Amino acid sequence: MSSRDHLYGMSRRAASFLGLLSSVAERIAQTTADFTAARPYHARMTTVRIIHHRCPIVTNAIIKQPYLSFKGSVSCRSFCSTPSSWVVLASNTKSLSKISKAPKKTRKVVSLDDLPQGLLASPKTKDVVPQDVIQYPPVIQQVRNNIRKYDGCVILTRVGNFYEMYLEQAEEYGPLLNLKVAQKKTGVGNVPMSGFQYQYLLKYLRILVMDLHKHVVISEEIPLEPADRAKSGGHIFDRKVKRVITAGTLTDEDFLNPNMNNYLLSIHMSSSNVTEKLGLAWLDLSSSNFSVETIDIGMLASALARISPSEVVLDSSLKECQQEYPVFSILKEARCRVSWHAVPTGEISSSTWSQFLERPLTEAEIEEYSAEEMAAAGVALHYVQDRLQNSEVKLQPPVRRDKNMSIDKYSIKALEIKTTLRDDFFKGSLLHVLRKTVTKSGSRMLTDNLMWPSLSLAVINHRLDLVETFVEDVALRYEIQELLKRAFDASRLLTRFSLGLAEADDLLELSKTIQVMVDLVHCIEQYREDKHVPGTAAIRTQSNAIFNLMARIDIKGPKDLAKQISDAVDEDGLSETQLPSISVPDMALVQETQDVPVAKLPDAEPELPLNETTHPSVPSQLELRDEFWIMKRHASTRLKKLHGDLDRSWAEHDDLMREMQRELGVPTVALKWKSGLGYFGYLKHRMATKIIDRLEGARLTSSSKSTASFQYPPWSQLGERMEDIRVLIRTEEQKVFSRLCDEVEKQIETLRRNAKVLDELDVACSNATVASTQNWVRPILHSGTSQTIVGGRHPMVDLNLAEKGRGFTANDCRMNSQEKLLFITGPNMAGKSTFLRQNALITILAQTGSFVPATYAEIGLVDKVFSRVGSADNLSRDQSTFMVEMLESAEILRNATERSFVIMDEVGRGTTPEDGIALGFACLDHLARANKCRALFATHFHVLADLTKGFGNVGYYCTDVVQDGSDFAYDHQLRPGVNRESHALKVARLAGLPEQAIEVAASVLKQLNAGGVPGLPKTKLDADNSSQQHQAVHDESTSTNE
Repeated sequence: MSSRDHLYGMSRRAASFLGLLSSVAERIAQTTADFTAARPYHARMTTVRIIHHRCPIVTNAIIKQPYLSFKGSVSCRSFCSTPSSWVVLASNTKSLSKISKAPKKTRKVVSLDDLPQGLLASPKTKDVVPQDVIQYPPVIQQVRNNIRKYDGCVILTRVGNFYEMYLEQAEEYGPLLNLKVAQKKTGVGNVPMSGFQYQYLLKYLRILVMDLHKHVVISEEIPLEPADRAKSGGHIFDRKVKRVITAGTLTDEDFLNPNMNNYLLSIHMSSSNVTEKLGLAWLDLSSSNFSVETIDIGMLASALARISPSEVVLDSSLKECQQEYPVFSILKEARCRVSWHAVPTGEISSSTWSQFLERPLTEAEIEEYSAEEMAAAGVALHYVQDRLQNSEVKLQPPVRRDKNMSIDKYSIKALEIKTTLRDDFFKGSLLHVLRKTVTKSGSRMLTDNLMWPSLSLAVINHRLDLVETFVEDVALRYEIQELLKRAFDASRLLTRFSLGLAEADDLLELSKTIQVMVDLVHCIEQYREDKHVPGTAAIRTQSNAIFNLMARIDIKGPKDLAKQISDAVDEDGLSETQLPSISVPDMALVQETQDVPVAKLPDAEPELPLNETTHPSVPSQLELRDEFWIMKRHASTRLKKLHGDLDRSWAEHDDLMREMQRELGVPTVALKWKSGLGYFGYLKHRMATKIIDRLEGARLTSSSKSTASFQYPPWSQLGERMEDIRVLIRTEEQKVFSRLCDEVEKQIETLRRNAKVLDELDVACSNATVASTQNWVRPILHSGTSQTIVGGRHPMVDLNLAEKGRGFTANDCRMNSQEKLLFITGPNMAGKSTFLRQNALITILAQTGSFVPATYAEIGLVDKVFSRVGSADNLSRDQSTFMVEMLESAEILRNATERSFVIMDEVGRGTTPEDGIALGFACLDHLARANKCRALFATHFHVLADLTKGFGNVGYYCTDVVQDGSDFAYDHQLRPGVNRESHALKVARLAGLPEQAIEVAASVLKQLNAGGVPGLPKTKLDADNSSQQHQAVHDESTSTNE
């Protein structure tokens, strides 16, 4: 064959193969387009594998198709290679496209003119079916609708005894929750699903809300009436979104910290002026606390530190202009969770508040709130209403925080009020020292008092009177604390009732708490009658505080309510009762998610649940005679009658069984019920089947050698009547429960007022316990700007040293018009920082209404506390240690007033001595001449003492070191004067610096003190090195001579 013929043959074979590949590529494209059009969602999930393909044209034809992803390697070899076999595997498709091995090679002559020329025509595709046209099963369709409606939320849908996720959410969150992702078969293909049993809802809510910071939509099952079941195609349940759970709208979840409030914060800012005042409104749904405040934007960071919000909600109109507002950078630095919410126009007026509050506001009260506070409160309330799906919320009227001391964020951290500075631990903080409360709600009130100390002398002295009463009468304090230990968290209990989330257990807990209120009133009355109050008039006046406090308790209505609850709710039965799980077979619920609905369902009315977390059930799971009930038999007239009917039915059961035993002559026959079998007779006898044949109407259902089960119509009919009675009893119990809940809601304002009295008693007893054990004294507060503290101690350091058997060195602090700024010097580790901190803490404690760690304290009211102590950087925001120090100083100099209390330590140490001295002097000058506030200023720049001599209102104090030969000890006692020795080398030696380094430092320090510029100091290390070098030169010379 000539070379021309050979080339011509190759061309013909290539052309033939090209035609085959073109048809294959067209078929692949058409198959893919049809699958994508029919199932657009599943097309995204399709996986294609290509096995043993070696042709790049086939590979490219498949790879270029949309919606397809590939697993495994794709190999492309020579163009002339023929595919041995390839298979397209697509999940969720009913057909499997396959091309088997190529047939035996044959020769066919094709003219080049007969081959198609030009580009291949694009394959014809069918019209794409919109996703909305796909008929998903009802449950999955509802989930898809909720995913669209609640954008960004995780949808948990109740299906039987499970909460389930579907579609893309199942694949995204299933692995995060360590849940298996399965495929649910439907008429339109497999749908990804993942779920968990309903009793684990709180566990997974905690992960989603608290750890993953997600909003969670809870879609619950709603039982349908028989008429509605027919309309729905036989489904027994509908589903409805009950609540959208976010971090700031938690109410009764177990993972809420019982000792801390869970605040939702709303911030209002004007879109026209980004630097004007801000309106703040924060509320705790779990306890109904509601507060508002107007602040400057510069105080926002400190407000966030005090409030510690779990969630911050902002108007969505501000979302597009975040770069213009400094508020957003502050929120980001504080690591706040921000949610956006659109508020319709006119929805934030004061007239809309009434539906959210336990009582409407008066005109005078409304006028007290600023426009910024009203706007912020409106956003918060509208957001809560949307998240709770229009559930009724009854909050307490908002409290304005303008009459409270302001503590800046640096002070909260530096003074270790909530957590320790270094480790961020609760143990070792001021709150840890103070928290001796016996109730959870009392603990939350104590924290609030510490974050917002009062500026009202009347409020402070009332609290101090209570503490003093309990300090002097230890027996009374112990008795009240023992009573309070029996009380439950009333504020959170009442919130559950207002939101319709209460259970029968909550009724009992509320009843017991009301009884504690009654016992407390009787205790105080007995205290008055027995004249336990000492005889002096002054002490009687202070003890009258407890009588005035107890006068605020109204026990008449609540006492009657408690009696109704105790008479109605069966505590023993409630503790033993396990509410029945769903009674409809699980298969019916599974079929509800399929295309084919359940054909026939029971006609019995569904049981109304007493517990929202318990699945609504129809009572086909019959309990036996020892069944327990939620309500007592005489809780209502109808309930008493129904229980009588049930007792008579059991009597008929006994008569029927005795009659059967007599008729059959066998005492081992019994009438029973079992799930799945219903009502049946049971006989244990070696001739059981023959004996049953003698019973008229009995039908054998199963048997063994010595036992037999049978259906007996009289027992079946009686059992059905008993079951109907049980349904009616459960329904009547629900009515009694609802009636009691309504009575609680009618008295909710009174109950909350009483609960607040219990919290105040708990806090007062806690403060009295601390004062007694730590030897604290009652402070005297006045409206001036001076203060005198004698024998003051640091509360945390004092307690820590006492636990180690060591004593604390107490110090005095006197500040008046002649010495309003105290300039403090002294060695390192001699107690300067401790002295600064302890006086700030004593001031805060006094205005919370607590005794203070001192032998005498007289303090003028302080409106703001500022601190500049310690060292830290903020590298995430490009802020060095010195920059943070300057930011804290700027905060103080801009915001401190004549009534403020300021502590500043080591200002200017992060830069050169000259710059540090200049900045330190500038701060002292501004504090003394501009702010005119009470200030404690500690420094190692001793020259500042000379520069401030002319200020006129500066006092100079110092600490020192006591030298005993080569040993020394710190003298933490503060004395007048300036100590120009910092003794840094002594601290360095204690820290373990090498002795050679200490010698170098001592030599340099000596030259500096002499006024000269230090040269290279000669040390023992230098002498050793010189000797070694001399010896080396001598050795080298000796070797050369040899």
